[in-house]
Amino acid sequence: MKKVIVITTGGTIAMKYDAATDGLIPAVNGADLVEAVPALKEVAQVEVVEFSNVPSGYITPKSMFELSKTVDQYAQKKAIAGIVITHGTDTLEETAYLLDLTVHTQKPVCITGAMRGASQTSPDGPGNILAAVKTAACDEAYNQGVLVVLNDEIHAALEVTKTHSTNTNTFESPAWGPVGRVYPDKVVIKRHSLYLQKIQPATLVDDVHLLKVVAGMDDFFFRCLVKKKAKGIVVEAFGCGNVPLAVKNGIEMARKNDIPVVLATRVHAGRVVNAYSYSGSASSMKEANIILAGEITGQKARIKLMLSLGMTGDVAKIKEYFDA
Repeated sequence: MKKVIVITTGGTIAMKYDAATDGLIPAVNGADLVEAVPALKEVAQVEVVEFSNVPSGYITPKSMFELSKTVDQYAQKKAIAGIVITHGTDTLEETAYLLDLTVHTQKPVCITGAMRGASQTSPDGPGNILAAVKTAACDEAYNQGVLVVLNDEIHAALEVTKTHSTNTNTFESPAWGPVGRVYPDKVVIKRHSLYLQKIQPATLVDDVHLLKVVAGMDDFFFRCLVKKKAKGIVVEAFGCGNVPLAVKNGIEMARKNDIPVVLATRVHAGRVVNAYSYSGSASSMKEANIILAGEITGQKARIKLMLSLGMTGDVAKIKEYFDA
């Protein structure tokens, strides 16, 4: 029987109702989680490693980076077939994407969570853990990058995003759909991502900020970040990369101060492209040497810029990571 490491970080999956605060709080440890899923014994030999027990909103890019090192530490062991990480859903996609870019192992790495706490009616955590362990023990999951497994669906970390605040079917890949599904009898993976990429710096640069463009937005936040001497800015633009004129001015101001600026889209599917030429379009800012994020969301572009800055401060080289 294959051996799978379950690394726990906390989140709703590890919470119970607390009468004193009238809400969910961290309460369940890693061993408790596995004990709640007796069927795991029929799937794999499971060992639990408790990395943390916090809400995912407390998890920082630096702790994600440390988690990546922990994953590689255990994956190096020959006896380990795969890794499962339990995680809160609020920042799960960011952790998954950072791991996807940084882990060295080709062994299956699956991340899962829950939308209902352990003490709530019909908690989804146990089923999600079982599905994730099944996937991590599956030969077809080898060299698939980091996989997000919830609701019996398997998604690529590059493509997946949280789409609903409470629904258990919250994780979707809007443009492409799941790469596979978990059935009672087997795991079925139907496609392989062609865009597995690695950016593996010794450290990441976390002074990177995400700004979402809205109608009538001015350059105030850009002026603040220039004054702060921020290391990088990601801008979630309209459509395929369009911004108001004042935002364009802010972006150009940041670039004149040598701050890398990545242009993403606030739309949940599709790429940033040079489709328009009017002032405020992506192509109108070419001379400022901005970086286009492609399909990835603003929060993922921020993670990618942090890692890229850990490798180089050269905007041309950073652009190569985003164009890859």
